[in-house]
Amino acid sequence: MIAIVDYGMGNLRSVQKAIEKVGYKAEITRTPQRIADARAVILPGVGAFKDCMDNLENFALITPVLKAIESGKPFLGICLGLQLLFSESLEFGRHPGLDVIKGVVKPFSPTLPDPDRSGGLLKIPHMGWNAVRIMKPVPVLAEVKEGSYFYFVHSYYVEPEDRQTVAMLTDYGGEFVSAVAFDNVLATQFHPEKSQQQGLAVLRAFAALSEKG
Repeated sequence: MIAIVDYGMGNLRSVQKAIEKVGYKAEITRTPQRIADARAVILPGVGAFKDCMDNLENFALITPVLKAIESGKPFLGICLGLQLLFSESLEFGRHPGLDVIKGVVKPFSPTLPDPDRSGGLLKIPHMGWNAVRIMKPVPVLAEVKEGSYFYFVHSYYVEPEDRQTVAMLTDYGGEFVSAVAFDNVLATQFHPEKSQQQGLAVLRAFAALSEKG
């Protein structure tokens, strides 16, 4: 079973349906023991950083999430689930994260010029399809081709201290980190569950890791 962490925010059902579509069982849960028993864990998320951290704490899910990562089982963060892994976020102030990855979550600048609109500015949030640039080989991303398009919806981006964790970059008024990978952790700024065949390929490869070991 793959556990999808339910802390009251995020498109949980769409993630579950995508995992089921690639042939694996997924359970939406906020029960610590179910998360501990799972063969793999997914931390999705949509919303404000502080609200999500508050919910994780209120539902007593911070320790189960950290233990899942420490256990070495496959772990996937999606969108805000990527950002929550960082030390802190600058969204509406300065707020601590899970501190799994040293670094900060920053806002896109509202004054970035849009090269496709003369004199215009980039729209925020960054919403829609955009391409990825692969920065290092990651087995779970082996089916993703250079320049593949994924679906994004976000106003903030991550900046890790250790650039060795960066798996993908994407250009939006300059390059930002669109995926990180290290040890048993993969986390993406894009939504694989909304990214059609390329996204399903990522989820299939991740889910397959739950059968190993």
